[in-house]
Amino acid sequence: MSEALLTALANLATLEHLFHLALGVMLGLAIGAFPGLGGIAGLAIMMPFLYGMDTVSALATLVGLVAVIPTSDTFTSVLMGIPGSSASQATVLDGFPLSQQGRAARALAAAFTASLMGGIVGAAILTLFVQVARPLILTFGSAELFMLALLGLSMVGVLSGASLVKGLAACGLGLIAGSIGGAPATGEFRMTFGIDYLYDGLPLVIVGIGLFAFPEITELLRRNRPIASSRMPAADWFEGIRDVFRNWFLCLRCAGLGTLIGAIPGLGGTVVDWIAYGHVVQTARDKSRFGKGDIRGVLAPESANNAKEGGGLVPTLLFGIPGSGAMAVFLGGMVLLGIEAGPAMVSSDLDLTYTIIWSLALANVLGAGSCMLLARPIARLTTIPFNLLAPFMIVVVSFAAYQATRQFMDLAALLAIGVLGVLLRRFGWSRPAFLIGFVLAPQAEGYLNLAVQFYGWGMLARPGVVVILGITVVSVWLGARGQRGRGRGVGSAPTESMAAATADGSRRSPPARHVGPQLAFVGGAIAVLLYAVWSSLRLSPLGRIFPLSVAVATLVLCVALVVVLRVRPAVSSANVDLEYDADAAKGAEQSGSEAVAGSGTWRSAGWFGVLVAAVGVLGFLPGALVFFLTFLRRKAQQPWGLTLALTACVIVALAAAANLLLVELPGGLVAEYVDQPWLTGQVR
Repeated sequence: MSEALLTALANLATLEHLFHLALGVMLGLAIGAFPGLGGIAGLAIMMPFLYGMDTVSALATLVGLVAVIPTSDTFTSVLMGIPGSSASQATVLDGFPLSQQGRAARALAAAFTASLMGGIVGAAILTLFVQVARPLILTFGSAELFMLALLGLSMVGVLSGASLVKGLAACGLGLIAGSIGGAPATGEFRMTFGIDYLYDGLPLVIVGIGLFAFPEITELLRRNRPIASSRMPAADWFEGIRDVFRNWFLCLRCAGLGTLIGAIPGLGGTVVDWIAYGHVVQTARDKSRFGKGDIRGVLAPESANNAKEGGGLVPTLLFGIPGSGAMAVFLGGMVLLGIEAGPAMVSSDLDLTYTIIWSLALANVLGAGSCMLLARPIARLTTIPFNLLAPFMIVVVSFAAYQATRQFMDLAALLAIGVLGVLLRRFGWSRPAFLIGFVLAPQAEGYLNLAVQFYGWGMLARPGVVVILGITVVSVWLGARGQRGRGRGVGSAPTESMAAATADGSRRSPPARHVGPQLAFVGGAIAVLLYAVWSSLRLSPLGRIFPLSVAVATLVLCVALVVVLRVRPAVSSANVDLEYDADAAKGAEQSGSEAVAGSGTWRSAGWFGVLVAAVGVLGFLPGALVFFLTFLRRKAQQPWGLTLALTACVIVALAAAANLLLVELPGGLVAEYVDQPWLTGQVR
């Protein structure tokens, strides 16, 4: 073992290795800062360049890229409320509110320092336990993996805001949305509405962007002011670093949690940030600031999602089982280099394993350091008038959504999910709870089917199941206690409270004239659930049990909400179940300059529709061109000179990105009649 350690150190110290590691870090920073792409696109770009490189240098480039994706995607999550990837969705909850308060530099500095600590802690844990990890991981069967998915769902109690009923109902709708497409056990198609696009289910990147980015961009457009209205104090950068040291034990706990979750094959990294966020909310004494800009809500998910990349190497290297999409591409790179994942990685190839692990730690240092240098200048983007930022954000979000399946329907799905996100936000339904349900639905159903077939109900007696079940029960108890605390005024909703709280922190009930729209929204949810019941009943028993059970349970919750809304005058004290976004609801009633932009929410959301329609008719590049010119002239009222300059920069950048990513952009209806790539925007 000592010989393997010395060989790994020698590999790590060479200039060639360090150069390729830095190259991977720089590429990872560029890819990760682009919302929605994540590490898979960056790794795919690197694949052609692996040929001709020696093994250690090629792995250094790949590891450098993988390591910093969870670091660089923090930029868009904090500055714009757009999840940079699935690993940074929870960071939006408190990171973006800090940006709106002019504290973006503090949030970014804290996030990058926490990411650095998480990456180093993850690598240290792997160094110590890589040889004993194999028997531990082998103890996890389908029953234990199902219980872990159930543990993730238990976070809904924490993330459901001030209304537990709405949170559970939102989670149920998310589980139904995650069940669309083929059943894991039987392959039967469910709830596709006869749309071919839905046969493979809804892409996660579209759901994440639609639920969070779409509503925030719409709201900022309605208000017609910069993301941050105040100047950024220079001391915020140092304050963010100090936040990490003040909360060092929290970062350490979440890094360990991230390493453990990341090491479990099949669960992946899509849920680890939510579990870390739920953990910090559950264990905090003062919960009043979560969702409004609590720095702990940034530290927990950022330290966990960087550590989980190290944990994800365990099943990838030891079993050849990738724990996430990025690790699957990483495994493909290893195959191209002639490296066979398996038990040999902890025996004859132990030096290579340690080289990868320590490269991961060093890449985190380089990535976090680079991001720290960029934090303050990039944070100044939040002070730019939003009418200038909005068209860039709308086009970038749409381009990122198109990477999901590279069909025009990706944009239509983004529009539909975005409208749903606006409605969830307006009526006080927890968007994080919906996303948790969506993410965990395929895993929970698949592992449940396997566990029942392999073990029957005897799975409940397995030691691992008992331990995880105990943790889940404690989690639910802590979440319920937090709900009681919020009901007594001790805390407030950790996720959607900004939209439903007055200046003095009290919750607001909707006036009688606003109950009608809420009833209509719940009625629409009931209609979808009834369709889910009808669709499920046509399937085989194994294909129907999960969606049918979820749909029936969610129907009960929705009916309860209808009853509460209908008898509201008699239960005025039950405003916890009537919480809604009063700011958005009265946007059309405001006067002054803010009302012009805010007459509002749907007119602002309509700009997404303008882009999708233009792309559908003209193609992506010409559609983006028309959209930019129209927005900057009509909405932002900018002079022709600036309008043309900004539009030209965006079109050139989009064309370059499409060529780099080898993307064939949608050509629109024009492409059916005019075969001109330069006109239709198709890259060939």
